[in-house]
Amino acid sequence: MNIVVIPTYNERENIEELIAAILSLPLSLDILVVDDSSPDGTWKLVEKISQKERRVKLLLRKKKEGLGKAYQEGFSLALQEGYQFIMEMDADFSHPPHFLLHLRETAENFPVVIGSRYVPGGGIQGWSLKRRLLSRMGNLYVKLFLNLPVTDTTSGFRCYRREVLEKIPLSSLSGKGFFFQIEMTYWAYRLGFPIKEIPITFVERKKGKSKITSSIIWEALFKVPKLRFQKIP
Repeated sequence: MNIVVIPTYNERENIEELIAAILSLPLSLDILVVDDSSPDGTWKLVEKISQKERRVKLLLRKKKEGLGKAYQEGFSLALQEGYQFIMEMDADFSHPPHFLLHLRETAENFPVVIGSRYVPGGGIQGWSLKRRLLSRMGNLYVKLFLNLPVTDTTSGFRCYRREVLEKIPLSSLSGKGFFFQIEMTYWAYRLGFPIKEIPITFVERKKGKSKITSSIIWEALFKVPKLRFQKIP
């Protein structure tokens, strides 16, 4: 059983088209949208779709608490419902849906698969040079400080086998933004799970507004050193 968890907040312009694109893939794959009560009514669109398409599920949260909390609840629900392969992706088409096929295929041999912008064959479309450098340097900082064999620790395009999520103490993770992805990478590695990066092309969103803020960046910068010295929960 396969499922992709998609956190949303004000993604009305993208979500309907994204769901259609995922459902059209030659893969038995359910969709769980975790929405933080989007003011633009994203969740209403998803609810309407779910009433007609059993493969689409909605987890409606009461308020916006960040990416990390949304993934924690989404992953926990996926585990409760018995899914074996649990994927994640953004809702803005920055992760082209067809790459889900490669993620899932690779997960047959690796318990953690990361869609990476920074391995040979990967890339980014639509970013400024400043943003590229910031992302590159940030990932290098994490890789070296935490001694991780991963080049794209902040990627939000992934597939986990259920045994990984069963071992990682999801409720104890503190990341609100992309630091959550760093935490997941770190604990998966510390717990001994092999990690495989596959190349993807990240595409800057064309509709809607980015959720990246300076506080999300500072969170990652300051929490990485603390993570290095944490014991496995």
